[in-house]
Amino acid sequence: MYNYILDTNVIMSMLISGKSSYKPIVMFNSFVTIDYFFKEIDEYRETIFEKTKLDYNQLIDFTNQILSKITVLPRYVVSNESLKKATQLTKNIDFNDVWFIALSLEYNLPLLTRDVKLYKGLNKKGFKQIILFEQFLRNLQF
Repeated sequence: MYNYILDTNVIMSMLISGKSSYKPIVMFNSFVTIDYFFKEIDEYRETIFEKTKLDYNQLIDFTNQILSKITVLPRYVVSNESLKKATQLTKNIDFNDVWFIALSLEYNLPLLTRDVKLYKGLNKKGFKQIILFEQFLRNLQF
């Protein structure tokens, strides 16, 4: 099955960087995200194009390679119970992350994020199924 939930900010950082070192990470881990990711990534598409070091064709190829290894699930896989709990957890932190937290609760998997505010806020509320992506990278072993 899956090992980790990916927050949009992690995927965006991969795409912007264009680093080939991300390819084995997505190849040897089983990542999943929620379809809400598409809404967020579309909102930041100009940012991706502005910040990436890749030319257009390289970015498209790299995006295809990365996203082909990440499962995207529809929001309906999340139960009302998980969504309700996620809504409470993200309240006063960042409601935009509610679907990622709900998916984490639904599948009992850790969420990988680059959002330090979210990480600290959820930890204060007792939610421990969250890992900063940089910590995840430090702990990787190939």
